[in-house]
Amino acid sequence: MIQLKPIKLLPARERVASVLRKEIISQNIEEGVQLTLESTAERLGVSITPVREAFQMLEAEGLLTLTPNKGAIIRGITPRTVTEHFQIRAALESEAVALVCESKANLSEIQKIVNESEKAVLAKDWDVYGNLNQAFHVALWTASGNLRLKNMLAVMWNGLSMRYMETVEEYAQKSHSEHKHILKLLEARNSEEARKLMHRHIERSMQDMLTNLLDKSPQSHQTKR
Repeated sequence: MIQLKPIKLLPARERVASVLRKEIISQNIEEGVQLTLESTAERLGVSITPVREAFQMLEAEGLLTLTPNKGAIIRGITPRTVTEHFQIRAALESEAVALVCESKANLSEIQKIVNESEKAVLAKDWDVYGNLNQAFHVALWTASGNLRLKNMLAVMWNGLSMRYMETVEEYAQKSHSEHKHILKLLEARNSEEARKLMHRHIERSMQDMLTNLLDKSPQSHQTKR
């Protein structure tokens, strides 16, 4: 296990929402499944309060419907749901990196996270890389200096956006390579290229999730038979 200095992650409610959002968008939790506050809190190892707040956040996004018995029912995911989610993320996060460049923000936290990510990838410690992936994006939002932008992105975080049948190792190596390239552009204060690369970085996640949606659809399985 790699020894890490403390890294800044999202607050509990955003972390819970992130886990659930990823599972819903990836269709690992199917439409119509009912979640309860108590069972979800127990499975995620958190108290009921952040789960309740996460349910409220995800209802506002249209990903689930709250029920009177303090639970929630998963709503269906469509290509439009996925596309709109990532289009908004791409627009906001590409602007965040441009702000980092234009304000000449301190990059030490981002550099530290990229260095620790390199160690995690070499050690094949994918759990650590998952946290560092989140920390990389949080550090970027923070460095942008725009608190409202950071808060908007925090409530949209959905974790590792892996393509169907892609291994964690393949995803982490691809993601880390892109993070290193983004950091180089930030160090060069190249706002235009940093903006473009971040947009492609998020758009790739969108395409991966859309591929998951297609590969897991009943029509897709019938076609492959």
